[in-house]
Amino acid sequence: MARTTGSHAAITGPLVRQAALRLFARHGYAAVSMRQIAAAVGVQAGALYAYTPDKQALLAGLLVEHMEDLLSAWGEGPDAPPLDRLEAFVRFHIAYSLDHADSVFLSYMELRNLSPDNHAAIAALRGRYEDALTAILRDGAAAGVMRVADARLTTMALIAMLTGVTNWFREGGRLDRQAVADHYWGLVRGAVGAG
Repeated sequence: MARTTGSHAAITGPLVRQAALRLFARHGYAAVSMRQIAAAVGVQAGALYAYTPDKQALLAGLLVEHMEDLLSAWGEGPDAPPLDRLEAFVRFHIAYSLDHADSVFLSYMELRNLSPDNHAAIAALRGRYEDALTAILRDGAAAGVMRVADARLTTMALIAMLTGVTNWFREGGRLDRQAVADHYWGLVRGAVGAG
C-alpha cells in the first residue's frame, strides 16, 4: 500500500515503534493488532509492513532496542569499591526503569510472546546486564563487605525488586525519585548484609 501523503520513512518508522510500544504496554501484545498500530500512527495497516515484517518482529525489535540501550547506558559502571558500585547500580536501575517504564514493562511481561529464537536473543542481552550485578555481588562477598550466599539468585531478587518500582511510583506522589532511590539503597544494603 502507498504511504500516506506527506509521510516519510525516517519519521514514520520511529512513530510505528513508539505507537507499538505504547499500545503493547497499555493493552498487552496479544490484544493489539497491526491495524490499531497503523491507526495510532495515521497510516494504512498495509503500510506498516514497510517498517516491520510482522508484529512478532516489531515486539522483538522493541525488546532488543531496550536491552541494548540499557546496556549502553550502564556501560561498565564505575571503577570503585564493590559497595559504591552496588549503590551506583541500584540508583541507575531505578532511574533508568522510571524513565523507560513502558519498555521495562514489555521486557518483563511480554517475553512469553516471543518466538524461541527471539526469546533466546533477549535472554542473552538480559544475561549480560544481570552479569554486571552478579560480578558486583561476588566482588563484595570476596572483599568481605557483603554476605551473599548465592550471587546469581541475589541478582535475580534484587533486579525484580528494583524493577518493581515502575508498578507503583508516580511523579508527584508521596516520595520523589531521590527518596525512593535512597530507600531502595537501604533495602539493598540490608539484603546483601552490608547494613
